[in-house]
Amino acid sequence: MFKKIAVALAATMAAGIAMSPAAQARPELVGISGDYAPGTIIVKTHERRLYLVLESGRAMRYPVGVGKAGKQWAGTTKIDGKYLNPAWSPPNEVRRDKPNMPDVIPGGSPRNPMGVAAMTLAGGEYAIHGTNVPNSIGGFVSYGCIRMLNDDISDLYQRVSVGTTVTVTR
Repeated sequence: MFKKIAVALAATMAAGIAMSPAAQARPELVGISGDYAPGTIIVKTHERRLYLVLESGRAMRYPVGVGKAGKQWAGTTKIDGKYLNPAWSPPNEVRRDKPNMPDVIPGGSPRNPMGVAAMTLAGGEYAIHGTNVPNSIGGFVSYGCIRMLNDDISDLYQRVSVGTTVTVTR
């Protein structure tokens, strides 16, 4: 009987540790190679990671969700807007796939895919934004936007400004 209780207790503790806040993704300080200026954002689509380049070959690394097959892109752009609790209007491509989607989903709505913050990217309909679907992080899930956990987009939002260079690689 004692052995069964011990096994059950160990399983319960392991589940608690796996689900604790410490087990959630958080930005990590890591080394980064390449000739990137400090302050640059690098999104490595194949890794499903976003890097904010710091000084001395270091970077903050965040897990992200990226474009699904056929929706990925690569290139260099800049952040052209920053918004807290943004409303969202589905782009034409999303409307074609989901014609019953409303014209606008208000900021703060649990149905709003932008989460708590968004930083729009120049030259397209893409953004780096939060999400109300945290289990989508780490997947190929979007129409080309870069999704982050709400805590992570809040952290990144405070660290960068309009005009920040963003390079997306496959």
